[in-house]
Amino acid sequence: MTIERRHVGKRLSELVINRASGTAYWPGRSPTTEGRHQGQTMQVLAQVDDLLFEAGTDKTRILSATIYLPTWRTLPR
Repeated sequence: MTIERRHVGKRLSELVINRASGTAYWPGRSPTTEGRHQGQTMQVLAQVDDLLFEAGTDKTRILSATIYLPTWRTLPR
């Protein structure tokens, strides 16, 4: 089979690799700790690096990425 699923959970896989096309997919990532935007962003980017390494690739091969950050009004006080 050319599709490989890793870290399979109840609803989704954390990493899906299509070996035939050489494409890797993963769902949205979230920081695991509270903190300021910069620290949370660095944490998520480290998670992305780990998944890319596991898939045998790196950030230079990303086709598309969407990053959502909360505005100051949506942050808890």
